[in-house]
Amino acid sequence: MTRGYSLEKDLTLLLNNPKYSDIEILCEDEKKLHGCRAILAARSEVFDRLLYNGMKESHEKQISFPKISSFAMGILLEYTYTGSIKEESLTKNNIVETFYAADYFQLSGLQDIIMKTFKNNHIENSPELLSKVAKIMPLNEDNVFLNLLIESVATIPLNTIEFDRLSITGLQYLLSYTHGKEKPFATPEYEVFRYSAILAAKQVSDDACKTLMEKLPALEQMEQIVQVENKFITDHQKVVKELEPFVKYIDFKLIEGQVLVDIIEPLEIIPIEIILNVYRYSIKSLNLYSNIRGIPMQTYRFNEADYVWDQSACGSNLIIEDNGKVVYAYTGYEHQNVRAKMTLEGSQPTGWVLGSGGDCYNSDSRIFDYCPSFTYGAKITVHLDMNKRTCAFTVNGIKYPEVSQWNNLPSKLYPVVSLCYPGCLRIQPHQKI
Repeated sequence: MTRGYSLEKDLTLLLNNPKYSDIEILCEDEKKLHGCRAILAARSEVFDRLLYNGMKESHEKQISFPKISSFAMGILLEYTYTGSIKEESLTKNNIVETFYAADYFQLSGLQDIIMKTFKNNHIENSPELLSKVAKIMPLNEDNVFLNLLIESVATIPLNTIEFDRLSITGLQYLLSYTHGKEKPFATPEYEVFRYSAILAAKQVSDDACKTLMEKLPALEQMEQIVQVENKFITDHQKVVKELEPFVKYIDFKLIEGQVLVDIIEPLEIIPIEIILNVYRYSIKSLNLYSNIRGIPMQTYRFNEADYVWDQSACGSNLIIEDNGKVVYAYTGYEHQNVRAKMTLEGSQPTGWVLGSGGDCYNSDSRIFDYCPSFTYGAKITVHLDMNKRTCAFTVNGIKYPEVSQWNNLPSKLYPVVSLCYPGCLRIQPHQKI
């Protein structure tokens, strides 16, 4: 290879090369890597302090990092020498330890690359990654990657996260970070309590876990509240002790009173003082009911960048253009669907549709003449109130009433459009005039 044309390629020749190195780096797994003191010190103040401090490290030919793996150190050296890394080398199995190394050596540029990679490729692994981070990093609001992971997990309903995906410490970080703060959150507080109680019981025994799963139905399974039998909980006091660290981060005032009385209180795993304080609060309050902490995801305002169509959920006859904003059908007269990337908390089993003919549809139900028919150039605004579970539309500047027949909107929805050739649609935030 001809040298002198690319600084990055030339410096790659030095990477982990004993010929051009003057120090050995011993890692957690006892593997040795090779480095150049001057380059390391020039790129990292931490290395500079370690290697040129006048102490014994300044003269020894080996330096040890017992908490950093050789893989993470290898990526760190690659970035230190070249200013970049191969993005595909970061996986869900090593992205956390690599960020830990970047944080330790205060390489903010590498941290930015890691966070970008997480956003692009690993958001679905947020619970597992948060659990890994919680093992090695203290809860710190200045830790940008930890905050990003917590905020990502906060937007996932807890009842969709399997109990082996989120650790006890990971859950503590999530609840502590979001408690009493105006941050987007997807899980009703009863489900927060339920998940915490079952996860705590899981640490005690399978029997305790099974009992609490029977006694604490998910909200979507709770068609009617039935008082729980005072069935003995295996290892009751151990469950109470495991649950104790979570209790201070659960806002029981956000849980419906009848659920507290008939389901939670009989379990006797929450201090009675907390239950009584909630009852006192309920009596004095104006009963302004909200069941989710922070900013409920259904009322969370999306950024303009969130208003794009999802290529992975797009019909084969549809094409997405203009940075994801526009979708059009290029062939075929059968309707095909495309989903928006923005989610309003999960998914729904049936469709709730306004057709271009002016009719509204839901499953086998059809509402005729909700509004006049519309065609090319029409502007449609969707007015969806997830608190009241109501929906209305504005068509070409005229707002029409709530669709009264849609009186059973689910709590989980996402935007979908259906079109055929030569249909074309643009998605954008509502523009107030």
